[in-house]
Amino acid sequence: MTQGVDVPPEQVRRLVVNGTRGVVARCRDFTAAALADWGWIPAKTEEEEERVEDVLLLVSEVVTNACLHAGGPEELVLRHAEGRLRVEVADASADHPRTQAPRPPGLPGGHGLMVLDRLAGAWGTVDKAPGAVGKVVWLEISRPPERLP
Repeated sequence: MTQGVDVPPEQVRRLVVNGTRGVVARCRDFTAAALADWGWIPAKTEEEEERVEDVLLLVSEVVTNACLHAGGPEELVLRHAEGRLRVEVADASADHPRTQAPRPPGLPGGHGLMVLDRLAGAWGTVDKAPGAVGKVVWLEISRPPERLP
């Protein structure tokens, strides 16, 4: 840490979820509320608006994947610090996402990991703590730099 510079602490929001019914919308709404509290919404520029839309799409993708392939998410965690957002979705499946053969863009489904690759600054998976069953899929995305007038 640089002396004399105040760095705000990491802010964390957690949403415990059960099942799959309505969970994608709940997670998107929860994320939008956090982004508003952290000053991402309302967006001041078109680039900031696009980044907010990217974040909400990414949350939808990872939560949907947990619903389709892991029995549903257990928890959504948002970590915000210094203009970076980390999204974590925990589920009870030990199976990690695997990239599949490319699909034609016009076909529905099977594009979630491609969306993560294109929109997230970074993403990956980690096993839960020892003794716990499941994994956490995480992604990171940064806020666009502020532009001077």
